[in-house]
Amino acid sequence: MSSLPTTMRALRQPSLTGPRDLRLVTDEPVPAPGAGEVLIRVGAAGVNFADTMQTRGTYGGGPQAPYRAGFEGAGEIVALGADVTGVEVGDHVIGAGHGAFAEYMTLPAAGAAPVPAGWTDEQALGLVLNWATALAALRPLGRLTAGEHVLVHAAAGGVGQAAVLMAKHYGATVIATASAGKHDTVRELGADHVIDYRSADVTAEVLRLTEGRGADLVLESVGGDTFAVSLASTRRVTGRVVVFGMAAGEASISNHDLTFTHQIHVIGLHIGTLIAAAPEIYAEITAELAALQAAGVYRPGTPTVYELADGAKALIDLESGSTVGKLAIRP
Repeated sequence: MSSLPTTMRALRQPSLTGPRDLRLVTDEPVPAPGAGEVLIRVGAAGVNFADTMQTRGTYGGGPQAPYRAGFEGAGEIVALGADVTGVEVGDHVIGAGHGAFAEYMTLPAAGAAPVPAGWTDEQALGLVLNWATALAALRPLGRLTAGEHVLVHAAAGGVGQAAVLMAKHYGATVIATASAGKHDTVRELGADHVIDYRSADVTAEVLRLTEGRGADLVLESVGGDTFAVSLASTRRVTGRVVVFGMAAGEASISNHDLTFTHQIHVIGLHIGTLIAAAPEIYAEITAELAALQAAGVYRPGTPTVYELADGAKALIDLESGSTVGKLAIRP
């Protein structure tokens, strides 16, 4: 640590009133890695909808203001905490920790994945969060099999794009929702059908496309009014809804609904909890992601990159729904 600076540039969130308050500071202390942690020099930080939720205090267990923003980072290990094995100073890794929108951040060593050989830090963003979340929703939790119909909401986003690519690889028929201007992007990923959620009756379209049965698997990251659409679009008795986001707000389902209206499987997913509580499942996911990389399904990402000083704009753009694919911040 002696050769490292003591302060750094970072983005701090002083309030819980939204991303417009995010501010660049130049005197943030460089963190020291604790036991089981590594310190990385951040090459690129991923922007996720959870970041915008944290700025509004709506993310479960999120930080209290003021806080150093961001949690997904990729970069070079520059220091090791106590009891760290399996990685070395100089390795490039990606993971989730605290304060990724900065020049340095700490990561739990156990949850840090190697940046694939030949990839840049920016290209690896999404490996631990977007791709792992999408894969968990499709396979170990969603139990997808070839020939099934999958409904993917927000299909032009980071998780959505990964889900479309993988679902097609696994032999599913993909029904995707996106705003009209993003339909070409989603079709190029392999979606069989794309629905404009702003103008179409999504449930009616899903039922039409599945001959009245409904989707076998629904990937639900939107919440709000869309949650009810997801429930109504799911095949009765055998259909599954995997819930891993609430971009449009909270929504609920009751025991009365499950008994008399929506006889379906509702499954909750938070990738951080999965990593901590079911490491054996996460190990299967990482192994499968390596296989998908070798098969050319999981390819280097091409995120839209913002400079650190423009971090607030990145979060505002994501929250507005105007972006496509992964967003990144470069310290």
